[in-house]
Amino acid sequence: MTTPVSLQGIPYDANSSAWRGQAAGPGAIRQALLAPSANAWSELGVDFANAPDFHDAGDLLIGDWPPLEANLAIRAATEGLIDRGHLVLSLGGDHSIAHPLIAAHATRYPGLAVLHIDAHGDLYDDYEGNPFSHASPFARLLEAGVITRRVQVGIRTLNAHQREQVKRFGVECYEMHAHEALPQLAFDGPFYISLDLDAMDPAHCPGVSHHEPGGLTVREVIRLVHRTKGELVGADIVELNPSRDLNDTTAMVAARFVKEIGARLLTGVVVG
Repeated sequence: MTTPVSLQGIPYDANSSAWRGQAAGPGAIRQALLAPSANAWSELGVDFANAPDFHDAGDLLIGDWPPLEANLAIRAATEGLIDRGHLVLSLGGDHSIAHPLIAAHATRYPGLAVLHIDAHGDLYDDYEGNPFSHASPFARLLEAGVITRRVQVGIRTLNAHQREQVKRFGVECYEMHAHEALPQLAFDGPFYISLDLDAMDPAHCPGVSHHEPGGLTVREVIRLVHRTKGELVGADIVELNPSRDLNDTTAMVAARFVKEIGARLLTGVVVG
């Protein structure tokens, strides 16, 4: 029996730095999913035009709530979906939403590990005076000890502080300059994917707030989704900023990731 998957939108960008606009991300991704120019099938053989176990739970409307209130609401909504027997795929929003999303999953999946795909380490102890910044979610999670293992891929912006944080928390960090040496990734237990769209080179995904040239290709990210071994139990796709997108290119890429991650959640298939 297939475990149902719920798509959850979190249009929240109050913890973003430099640029805002990611709150419009979930709506743009949903439009791209319905685009008549695109095929509804995933590469793993799921037809998202006729997938009865794939549900849209709608958006969590939290506006510009303060971080603590927003986090509590996100965590409660996510735990509610999990408790109904659903796997949850969330659309952001800025990357700060990963903190309550992953905390919610960790309470329901003991021993949870995280595969973090991003240009940035998101490990700042306190970014610009905001400990809940979209540059800090994993520092908060690792401080609390709620995840057992964190692997990050695509990183190309580590400064001295973040390198110290990597050492402090024992993060497995694969930077882009050594991407060719990335091993086959595998998790012994449940794991969660947190995918920041700026992990991709901006040539593939221009619609993000922080362009970092020299990133991953769309195919390399799909390969990570398909081939990483372990029990995938949830995911988020974050940091689409439609106000910076070109011809909906990034929204269409995000929609492809919804299909491939959604299909992995629905089928449990690992390629290779």
